[in-house]
Amino acid sequence: MDVLTGLVDTALASTHMDAIDALRAFFILASCTILSVSLLPDSLHSRFVVYGARATSTDSKASSSAATTTSSSSTPSSPAPRVLDYLASLRVPHSYFTQFYVASAAASVFWGVQLLYRGAAFQAFATRVSPEHLQKSMTINQVLLCWTCMFLQGVRRLYECFAFSRPSASRMWFVHWLVGLAFYLGMSVAVWAEGAGTLLTRPIVLDDVKVTIAPSLRTFVFLPVFLIASGLQHDGHHYLFSLEKYTLPTHPLFHRVVCPHYTAECVIYLSLAFMAAPRGELINKTILAALAFVTINLGLTTANTRRWYTQKFGEDSMKGKWNMIPGIY
Repeated sequence: MDVLTGLVDTALASTHMDAIDALRAFFILASCTILSVSLLPDSLHSRFVVYGARATSTDSKASSSAATTTSSSSTPSSPAPRVLDYLASLRVPHSYFTQFYVASAAASVFWGVQLLYRGAAFQAFATRVSPEHLQKSMTINQVLLCWTCMFLQGVRRLYECFAFSRPSASRMWFVHWLVGLAFYLGMSVAVWAEGAGTLLTRPIVLDDVKVTIAPSLRTFVFLPVFLIASGLQHDGHHYLFSLEKYTLPTHPLFHRVVCPHYTAECVIYLSLAFMAAPRGELINKTILAALAFVTINLGLTTANTRRWYTQKFGEDSMKGKWNMIPGIY
């Protein structure tokens, strides 16, 4: 534990930033990085960005093209393409997505224990929060609610990874895997970070978890939104699993939106951002920064999915459909 605490403290000290600002900066930097990568030329985009089923045809075409070029040319290729091909070859199985939710659930449990006992890792983070952020703090009830929601989200997605999975040869670039792990580890902190002021003031006690406590208006509105979005996402994942491989979805959820399960993911984090808003704030800015990452990441994946559907099923299959956010995108 001392080693982990030292790592947390060293990481925060090296940024010379308030801990909450550093967490927000991570989400924003990751979002900007994804946007930058999306602007890469097609040759680089197909190497590093596309993954999963959408990459299957691309990879085979690239391999075929490379083989043709090799057989038809006796001159050695230039170093740059070879370096890019090597970097692109550093891939992990697509099944490694499961590790995102193992990390999410495990990190939630770890921080739950830290918050309950005000452990060393919690102290290392909370003592590096600026007075401004400590003053505008979430309540204990908000912390417990949002921690529970994030834990349930991680457990549900972990269950779906096991229940709705098929053997697959598809792979993803190792950077996707590392960024995904970092995101979920960051989210396990984001759901309580802006409650550090309250958590430093007093410990969590049994009375804080009584179900007889009347919910706030914010909770009354956005907890059902979180639960409904979670249910719709589960239904979407179950339906996609029930389809024959590479079949066009026809479920009502998919009539007007290409990836409604991604829409639900965004709504889940949006509802968390409202439920976790500190006193005097409309929304939790740390989770809002995480939502920006989720929206950009899934938005680009949705664009690739739409492109793949169009190539496989024709342009008419995508007519009248929004990518992810009805009326906007």
